[in-house]
Amino acid sequence: MAKVWRDVQAVLPATEPEFPLVFSEIVEPSVLATLELTRELLYRASDFSACAEKAQIIIDYSWEKLNTGTWRDVDKEWRRVYSYGCLFKVIGTCHGDASQAKVQEAIRTCDMGLLMGASIMDNILQRLVNVLKNKVKTQLPGEVEDTDQPCPKQKPKKDRMAEPKIDAAMSVPRVKCPALESFRSGFLMHQKPVILEGIIDHWPAFREHTWSIDYLRAVAGCRTVPVELGSRYTDEDWSQRLLTVNEFIDRYIVDEEAVGLGYLAQHQLFDQVPELKEDIRIPDYCCLGEGDEDDITINAWFGPGGTISPLHQDPQQNFLAQMYLLISFLTGKQVVGRKYIRLYSLEQTENLYPHQSQLLHNTSQVDVENPDVIQFPNFTKASYQECVLHPGEVLFIPKQHWHYVRSLELSFSVSFWWS
Repeated sequence: MAKVWRDVQAVLPATEPEFPLVFSEIVEPSVLATLELTRELLYRASDFSACAEKAQIIIDYSWEKLNTGTWRDVDKEWRRVYSYGCLFKVIGTCHGDASQAKVQEAIRTCDMGLLMGASIMDNILQRLVNVLKNKVKTQLPGEVEDTDQPCPKQKPKKDRMAEPKIDAAMSVPRVKCPALESFRSGFLMHQKPVILEGIIDHWPAFREHTWSIDYLRAVAGCRTVPVELGSRYTDEDWSQRLLTVNEFIDRYIVDEEAVGLGYLAQHQLFDQVPELKEDIRIPDYCCLGEGDEDDITINAWFGPGGTISPLHQDPQQNFLAQMYLLISFLTGKQVVGRKYIRLYSLEQTENLYPHQSQLLHNTSQVDVENPDVIQFPNFTKASYQECVLHPGEVLFIPKQHWHYVRSLELSFSVSFWWS
């Protein structure tokens, strides 16, 4: 696959002087010297193994900086150093005759730079991914190479749960395609939750190609993402692990014998995989906010039934959009994606027992659907609203409104946080 290197080389600056390495004084001179030496090897050496070795030194050293203290205290310059290390490693990996395995490794390295680093050189890591992913042979379940025997196509595990009965007196109201002013005066100004129907029917994900497991594999299967392990982030055994989307699907979506739950939660997947972002649109109602479109944070939430977001609040307005997922079962094809959601207004905070620690101060200690009324006696006094959000519907969650979310089946949600 010599053409891989030619295409990678085309993304790089043509000459060494065009390859910028400018950092603040926080980056030690020895680190800067290593970066400059690696750049020199890139343009002057015939053996790129030395470039790869230096790259790993840069990655290892900056990784220690990224994991010292809290993430918010990590200086952006060290994130940039980490991205440069990933860039040099990708170059060393792809030089010469790059195999499929090496291309996959290079994509993973780019993703690590995109996830943990900072943008460098006009987002060069994303541009390299766009080149490399076209070199990866996509093999969907059911396709087998070099054999006359087809393997059975994988099906998502059956994890559908009964839909809770919603008390009409406590149900979240529903409105079909309200005018901007109607939404502003009726719900935004008074910070009232509402389910908006029919406002995302025009999305390409609904009109042009309904999402499915195979579609997500084809578009994002080789990409590395952070996966939460455990049913909720407040559990003691909760952890995170980096997996490719294909690995996540294989282990937690289609494996009937999977142990535990995996959840791709609160991840900016649409920035990482622009092809998926082309399938959605920012809701028009976000224009009623104070910020620009670039200030809107778009997160993905993808996982099997049983995943839970504990009762918590967020600092921004939120539109939670529920995607269609077209799934094939033995009984035929079905659209899945329901979630049970309970909401409490900010005024109910004193009855919700937020954690005392700074890390979890926005999260309640109460297990909403199985509360310990002895430990948290006032929880039963808290009034709430509830709903089951179905595919194609959008829930408006006002700023700092407490909300609890449980997936009733395999689902994919998109949240839009706006000011």
